[in-house]
Amino acid sequence: MARSRRSQALIQFGLFCGILLFVNILANTFHTHIDLTEEKRFTLTRPTRELLKGLKDRVYIQVLLEGEFPAGFKRLQTATREMLDDFRSVSGYVDYQFEDPGQGTLEEVNERRKALAEQGIIPVNLRVAEQGQRSQQLIYPVAVIHYASRRIPVKLLENESPTLNPEVVINNSVTLLEYKLANAIKKILTAQRPSILFTKGHGELEDIQTADLERSLNQFYNTDRLSLDSVVQLKPAECALLVVAKPRTAFSERDKFKIDQYVMQGGRVLWLIDRLNADLDSMRHTGRFVPGDYPINLEDMLFKYGARIQPDLVLDLECSKIPLATGQMGNAPQMELFPWYYHPTVLPSGNHPVVKNLDRVELRFCSSIDTIRTKTAVKKTRLLTSSRYSRLQFSPIDLNFEILKYDPDPAKFDKGMQTVGVLLEGVFPSNYENRVSQEMLAGLQQLGMTFKAESEPTRMLVISDGDVAANFVRDAAKKEWLPLGLNRFENATYANKELMLNAIEYLIDPAGVIEARTKEVKLRLLDTVKARQEATLWRTVNIAAPLVFLGIFGWFFNWRRKKRYAQ
Repeated sequence: MARSRRSQALIQFGLFCGILLFVNILANTFHTHIDLTEEKRFTLTRPTRELLKGLKDRVYIQVLLEGEFPAGFKRLQTATREMLDDFRSVSGYVDYQFEDPGQGTLEEVNERRKALAEQGIIPVNLRVAEQGQRSQQLIYPVAVIHYASRRIPVKLLENESPTLNPEVVINNSVTLLEYKLANAIKKILTAQRPSILFTKGHGELEDIQTADLERSLNQFYNTDRLSLDSVVQLKPAECALLVVAKPRTAFSERDKFKIDQYVMQGGRVLWLIDRLNADLDSMRHTGRFVPGDYPINLEDMLFKYGARIQPDLVLDLECSKIPLATGQMGNAPQMELFPWYYHPTVLPSGNHPVVKNLDRVELRFCSSIDTIRTKTAVKKTRLLTSSRYSRLQFSPIDLNFEILKYDPDPAKFDKGMQTVGVLLEGVFPSNYENRVSQEMLAGLQQLGMTFKAESEPTRMLVISDGDVAANFVRDAAKKEWLPLGLNRFENATYANKELMLNAIEYLIDPAGVIEARTKEVKLRLLDTVKARQEATLWRTVNIAAPLVFLGIFGWFFNWRRKKRYAQ
């Protein structure tokens, strides 16, 4: 009898172990979960799922974030692994591996770092303080997407900002993981790259001034300069996006007509327009400057499309700083940084994917933008605004440095938030409706085209600062420039490049994986004051509760055992 019970117990134990092993194998093979979070942080967006379901070949993701890190980077590492598990649960063609670039001999590590640097992959210098000792560690928060013979590096860590808490930086990085990885996969799968054309011939930004932006764009797009005089027409199939970046001379009616009919066919335009020719370098020579209007002859076209850039300058108490000489030390001038109210550092807000989770963007001598009622249905979305502490100066303006001699009076910065960037979406009316010249009609007839008075549904973005896309040129002869968004005076990096890349991505493909940028992972910080006050209570609960539970379980087990064998 006892042997039979022992055999039965062994069989039951063996069955339990088998079931447990089978469940583990299933859990390893099929990754799934139930997302109970308020913001659905663990649920992939529809465009991402569709992208992954459409994979026909293996995509290998090499994550260079292996090793022991502080809690923040450990969270980024764990979130990346979980995101890739979600990707793999949708498509079996997704494969990944975590690697530690700092593993191996000194020669192997140096060789690996040199190879990564040649690919444009730069490490982050992490300072760690443990047990009173400080140390430095080079880490690579980067994932490299491999497909066929192509590869794309993806930066997993957002730019650290002096205005943001490190925990917020990590949280923003975790929030954007899906978008960054899905966007890179989408781009590496695209066989034909869309073309982005920058207009030239009207004093626009030069190649070297947009070099850093174009270098980032060239990973996914073809970029080139276009003289409107050299083409008879623009087609959306050949130009995915037209960029008009800081023109300073007039557009002819013929050039404007080409842009207008390009828009009517569904073409997209990024307008980066300076209304006034204000310039800091001009002020440094004389100490004062009176800016005038740039005669670009685009006001009527923008007005017709639903936006009007005012002939004013926006001043903001939330601004970047410039150096000015305050004295002399030996033969060298003594420099000091002063807030320059004409260079607002706007903090994008709202849930639009172009500006979601963006840090501050530095603008220079921007103007306010009014939205105009249009004949057709055009949706207008404010993407960039100054802070509540803003004021306006209308042309003519006497620009000088006298404003810095006195502390600012907040009562004078009372004009509220001013629009400096607006997105226009919908069906646009033609700027040349009821006023097409015979020469324009003849040109269209030669091309076998007819005049269009209303556009196909399309999009355009108007920003009242041409320098938002311009990097600082250190040496034009040597073709040396600084990264876009880097303020060389403050040694701080603003989010100008991220804004431009997001805007271009949205204008070209608003229904793509950029939708994942609207996801929000809420940062729920611990109430440190309450935690300190209740520390003793929770320590007692954490220590006593398991012991009490164990005691109750032991008593119940013995009572049940005695009762069973007594029978």
